[in-house]
Amino acid sequence: MNVRMVLAMGLLLLVLGCSNLTIENYNQIATGMSYEEVTELLGKPDQCDDVMGVRSCRWGDDTRSVNVNFVGGKVLLFSSSNLQ
Repeated sequence: MNVRMVLAMGLLLLVLGCSNLTIENYNQIATGMSYEEVTELLGKPDQCDDVMGVRSCRWGDDTRSVNVNFVGGKVLLFSSSNLQ
């Protein structure tokens, strides 16, 4: 195996192993937390929509995800799908 192949495989494992979408991080989310506190736990959201004072953010994809709704910059509702 050449050095480039080993480095590429190592980088891939590093990226895949560093996901913040874990059940442990999800369990730390609480009503009233700020947007900044949630992004410290989960990282930058993959998508956010702002409608009528409610910011709905999603981390992840159709396979596994965390959804959080913020009102006034604070967590009001949150849910997850397929976290391990």
